[in-house]
Amino acid sequence: MLQELETNFSELEKKIMNLQKNYNNLTEKLSELSIENKELQRKYDEERKKNQVLAEEQKNIKLYSAISGNPEHNRLMKNHINRLVKEIDFCIAQLQNSGL
Repeated sequence: MLQELETNFSELEKKIMNLQKNYNNLTEKLSELSIENKELQRKYDEERKKNQVLAEEQKNIKLYSAISGNPEHNRLMKNHINRLVKEIDFCIAQLQNSGL
């Protein structure tokens, strides 16, 4: 009976050591993946900013093309002018409401 208890205790001890080793490995892997995740997030943010800059440049190029008389971009130019007119009207209305 004592021998059986010692065997069971030995097996439990091995299992605990195995679990502890697995836990340490998983903790280490989690740390590595966390670092990798932060790096990928940083790269994603950089690429998103570059994409926004390129989209803004593309918009400006289309606007310049419309200004220069390119018929493909006439609608874009009209929309841009309408947006500017609405902004000016809004500013005028605010000035009138403030009593200036």
